[in-house]
Amino acid sequence: MPQRKSSKVSQPRPTKETSAKPIARCGLCGKTKNLTKTECCGNWICDDEHNYQLFSYARNSCNRNHRRYTLCGYHFNEGQGGDWKDCLKCRDSFETEMYVSYGTNEFNFEALPDPPTYEPTKCADCGKVIALGTDGHSVLGDEYRCDHCTAKRMQEGR
Repeated sequence: MPQRKSSKVSQPRPTKETSAKPIARCGLCGKTKNLTKTECCGNWICDDEHNYQLFSYARNSCNRNHRRYTLCGYHFNEGQGGDWKDCLKCRDSFETEMYVSYGTNEFNFEALPDPPTYEPTKCADCGKVIALGTDGHSVLGDEYRCDHCTAKRMQEGR
């Protein structure tokens, strides 16, 4: 005997993905736990500043990195109004290379549009290019030195 087809139309069961609220994620690393919103731009970010060890210079805190190493964080911390991307005070506060680095690095939710060009910074002793935003270096007056040349000068007592 042939089986009768049910007149009911079966609906797919809701899954966690389709029935749950959207999950908040850190806009920098994508984690979904222990989040907070930034004071400067209101984006979700890891509430992880307690992971930073004082004077370690580690870059292991999404929250600290955004607050300290971006124009967005700087602009807010300085109490400047308007959009950080258009702020002339922010532009004048940094050498061009650092302005570009702070506006385009991986700690930003949004990159600086059309960053200005600049000549790379070079070590006064060996001529090696120094990325001021990421490479270790020293400064004396107008002269920059890479870590290697800085250490060499310190050993020589100069």
